[in-house]
Amino acid sequence: MHKFIISGPTGSGKTELAVGIAEHLPIEIISMDSRQIYKHMDIGTAKPDPYQLISVKHHMIDIIEPSEYFNAFLYQKMAKEIEKDIIERGKIPIYVGGTGLYIDALVKGFFEGVPRDENIRKELNKLNEQEPGILRKMLEEFDPEAASRIHVQDMKRTIRALEVYLKTGKRISELQNQTVKDSEKCFTLVVLNRNREELYERINNRVDKMIEYGLIDEVKNLVSNYGTTPEAFKTIGYREIMDYLDGLYSLETAVQLIKRNSRHYARRQIIYLRRFKNAIWVDGTEGNVEENVIRLIEETFSNTPKS
Repeated sequence: MHKFIISGPTGSGKTELAVGIAEHLPIEIISMDSRQIYKHMDIGTAKPDPYQLISVKHHMIDIIEPSEYFNAFLYQKMAKEIEKDIIERGKIPIYVGGTGLYIDALVKGFFEGVPRDENIRKELNKLNEQEPGILRKMLEEFDPEAASRIHVQDMKRTIRALEVYLKTGKRISELQNQTVKDSEKCFTLVVLNRNREELYERINNRVDKMIEYGLIDEVKNLVSNYGTTPEAFKTIGYREIMDYLDGLYSLETAVQLIKRNSRHYARRQIIYLRRFKNAIWVDGTEGNVEENVIRLIEETFSNTPKS
């Protein structure tokens, strides 16, 4: 099934664009945000507001508790089932969000051609305990392309990449690229972006609104119910407020850190999205963005019934 994806850096206006499109086309949105899947994490993840949720059907939002485990493989599996259901009901599925790993999961799938080798994994974990950071250095040497895709702290994917190389003598990036060429023809990626100054201003304003709307109380309630250990709480906005509540620094400093970290995250998203050579980049400040994206959707789903 051909996938239509609207992505872009945080604060670029992806949700607003999709909701506007819903006024003209019978779309349903499949969220592509790795934090909006969690219940009770509303303000800090900038979930669609009640009006937006009423205006257009959203999926993959509020599906698990913050303490529950979730990954890109589970996302891909659930999203594909939702996509199929939407199409069967005569609607148009649109993926909206900025989580790069979820885009990879949708358009590239998962490389599973080389089975796990527990002995290799055990040795790699042991090596990393003896010399922290050595696995990252090995990955950068053996498979620079995979290293550029895998976060420095993502030990699970680092070990997987090294496991494949040690087991087969081939780079996981090469094996993955072999399966990607055909699949990448089956999606349209629209990247909503803005000039840096405007984007950063939008991010800063959104953080201020989060504080105004009650982010601190939201964090207090989450800590009260789940403690501070869930992986979900490492999200930008939550970890800084937790540190503030622990007395590590003032609220003013926490807010400035949230803004700074959000801006840095937006920059990383833009760098990631530039990897897709066929992506269609649109300027969010232009007045005809919605019209142009609607036309692209109509061309992509020309056989889908329109309302």
